Amino acid sequence: MKILIKSATIVLPDSKYHQQTVDILLQNGKIEKIEKNISAEVDQTIEMKNLHVSLGWFDSSICFGEPGYEERETLTNGLKTAAKSGFTSIAVNPNSNPIADHSTSIKFLKSHHTQFGVGVYPVGALTVKSESVDLAELFDMKNAGAVSFSDYKKPIENPNLLKIALQYAQNFDALIQSFPQENAIARNGCAHEDFHSTQLGLKGIPALAEELQIARDLFILEYTGGKLHIPTISTEKSVQLIKEAKKKGLDVSCSVAIHQLIFTDEKLQGFNANYKVLPPLRSSKDAKALIKGLKDGIIDMVTTDHCPIDIEDKKVEFVNAAYGTIGLETAFAALKTIFSTEKTIDLLTKGRARFGIENPKFEKGEIANLTLFNPDYKYTFNEENIISTSKNSMFIDSKINGKVYGIYANHKLTLA
Repeated sequence: MKILIKSATIVLPDSKYHQQTVDILLQNGKIEKIEKNISAEVDQTIEMKNLHVSLGWFDSSICFGEPGYEERETLTNGLKTAAKSGFTSIAVNPNSNPIADHSTSIKFLKSHHTQFGVGVYPVGALTVKSESVDLAELFDMKNAGAVSFSDYKKPIENPNLLKIALQYAQNFDALIQSFPQENAIARNGCAHEDFHSTQLGLKGIPALAEELQIARDLFILEYTGGKLHIPTISTEKSVQLIKEAKKKGLDVSCSVAIHQLIFTDEKLQGFNANYKVLPPLRSSKDAKALIKGLKDGIIDMVTTDHCPIDIEDKKVEFVNAAYGTIGLETAFAALKTIFSTEKTIDLLTKGRARFGIENPKFEKGEIANLTLFNPDYKYTFNEENIISTSKNSMFIDSKINGKVYGIYANHKLTLA
């Protein structure tokens, strides 16, 4: 099948085509030509207002419901959401039912690979049933296609278990994730411990709960070696701790959820459970430090931390509501409210190498892995813009800037 993309402005800082407006001819999944003007008989021509093209985007932390929580999100609709939001590769968390803690679960997720053009890269559970007691079958899951190991939103409470995991994983070059929260300090808190939680009568989760866990994990990493990823950090001190660890030469990476850059704990005033996430929304000082951490390269990647939650678990009292927000549909436009188009694309295309996923290339003869978008489309995001089955977005009624047209990847074109 031949597809011709007309008059596309390329956003790819490391490429000779950066900021050039070109035509792109795709045939049988590959880039056949990149020229100023291409005339050819094709099966489909794509022409769109203010069309821009970048390499396909990657997200390191995605949750879907299936298997077990299909009322939240099915894999089919979730992958359609990812594609129409501009993502060509996603790492899927193991918080299904049953927990993805063995090779069969990994193979099930991999069986959906390339649906709608989206590459699915499973994250296996670090421990059996994510109960933080016994290590899961890491080696078997790695052979089945797992790109990392994590107990999603559950800290590794036993430091010896993390030590053993980091030591064992070095035998097959695996990436271990450790969620940054010390439960003995967080306890049953549900909001950032600060002025707003006190004013609202909500039990707080201190920044210390995150920072103490990160400090512990970095000490263990220094002792064991290995590769550690700390997902969704949220405090100023966390950025500093990771900066110092990198200066020491430790093999550590981290991510930040996009909503942590945009919103702060002031949003809790209305007790809207869509703003209940883990880690909790922190202070404006923390948000500024996270943005700076991205600009300085200390924070390695952004994530939507997309987590669909059904209405029964969100439309309840704030303290009883489930943690999580969806974020795929708003990722690009939300980042554009802070960063330039070039920096936004840089952030959305980072992270693959850390998870052992090959980076795509924009050259003639290469497999096409592209995201199509308009960086200057301003609108107010509302529930009608949500593709996900669950509607738990904290971005509803937000004014954002940027529209995704779709993707071409894995021999498939998906348009929004």
